[in-house]
Amino acid sequence: MLFNSAPFLFAFLPITFSIFFLLGANNCQTLAVAWLATASLVFYGWDNPLRLISIIGFSITFNFVIGWMLVRRPSRTLLAIGIVGDLLLLGYFKYVGFFAETIGVATGVAVPNLNVVLPIGISFFTFTQIAFLVDAARGEAREYKPLHYLLFVTFFPHLIAGPIYHHKEIMPQFERHEIFRFDISNLTLGLTWFAIGFSKKVLLADPIAQYGTSIFAAAAAGNPVGFVDSWIAALSFTLQLYFDFSGYCDMAIGLALMIGVRLPLNFNSPYQATSLIDFWRRWHITLSRFLRDYLYIPLGGNRKGPYRRHVNLMITMLLGGLWHGASWNFVLWGGLHGVGLVLNHAWQNLAVRRQFSLPPLVAWAITFTFVVLAWVPFRASNLQTTLALWQSMVGMNGLFSAQIPALGQLAAPLCWIVSLLMLILFAPNTQQLLSGHGESLEKVAEPRQLGLKWAVGAGALFGVSVLFIVAERPSEFLYFRF
Repeated sequence: MLFNSAPFLFAFLPITFSIFFLLGANNCQTLAVAWLATASLVFYGWDNPLRLISIIGFSITFNFVIGWMLVRRPSRTLLAIGIVGDLLLLGYFKYVGFFAETIGVATGVAVPNLNVVLPIGISFFTFTQIAFLVDAARGEAREYKPLHYLLFVTFFPHLIAGPIYHHKEIMPQFERHEIFRFDISNLTLGLTWFAIGFSKKVLLADPIAQYGTSIFAAAAAGNPVGFVDSWIAALSFTLQLYFDFSGYCDMAIGLALMIGVRLPLNFNSPYQATSLIDFWRRWHITLSRFLRDYLYIPLGGNRKGPYRRHVNLMITMLLGGLWHGASWNFVLWGGLHGVGLVLNHAWQNLAVRRQFSLPPLVAWAITFTFVVLAWVPFRASNLQTTLALWQSMVGMNGLFSAQIPALGQLAAPLCWIVSLLMLILFAPNTQQLLSGHGESLEKVAEPRQLGLKWAVGAGALFGVSVLFIVAERPSEFLYFRF
């Protein structure tokens, strides 16, 4: 089920929260938790209930039992069993086809198509539970009731595409009496966050996507793409992904806020970053945090000298790239960011020693250009398409494609690109608008009275966005595929 679909907006959401608050108002809090968990499973299994609910049900049962034992008696062996079990489940559904195909190409042996269909959200609920197991082994997680754990994993605002949160951020909130009582300020703030995210997806991300899609398809088909067209494609996808993922993050925070639950910030104006290090502090914040806390630091982090630090960074980013998808394109994307981070740290150390720094505009331009170039393999269907577009972006295939002979045809995409870039660079983001705490995870969703103008503005955004999804079939969020 999609956040931006009519069944979700006009059936699932009002029914789910109405019954939740009705049960809470009658002091049936256990039933309210059970109802919300059940509704979340319905949300997750909407397209294929038996298969999807079986997979996530097995994962939840396995991790709860392992976690329950770890809370009572921490054990490295038991933790290893839990993590290996999670990775085997994730690996089978996400990577077995990729590895089989790679072996087939490398050996020349015909490998049958395994046709393993990736369950939506498996990367997110797997990483969420791995973090829980590690924290349980460290003594940082206390015992919770099975029903609360079920809701912790399945809570529908985060289930499909994050954020990847910690037990200590969410599980205690399900025990607060306040979330079971209807609060108009929470509902108003949540609806406003949701409306802003909904409009980003429907009014900005989806329309800009059309300009990149056709050019990426032309490159994949082997058609020559010119310099201008290749940059239009790369920038269009760069902006599409920004508003698509930013919109999802806003919608997730807004949905949770409607019942007074606060999700961690997952997106903080990453295209304003003036270094790649800064970019990764702003883009998919909870994934960066997970990779840092549960991979980079256990590998040794920066504690064993600069060489090991650089190796650890490369391993972390390569695996982070592979987490995004079973494709050499994602490995390449992760490797590019790994190299970029190594160079960024080296430059930073040199600049400190020499007491030198780049002008902010130059630093931003270098960072943004790198990010745009790196998004090409993230979007392209294969390495050949990636290389073809990179060649075009450096001017090796002429100025224009044969498909776009007239400059007048470039007016629409260029206007979209310039307008959205100005919005990204100079407009406040959602957390700055609605909470005033743009850098704070703890205060990102602090409830406040928004007033009539916010209600009118959010209502208008929501209404216009609804008209768009009625006119056209709603599209999936890009991070659903991961």
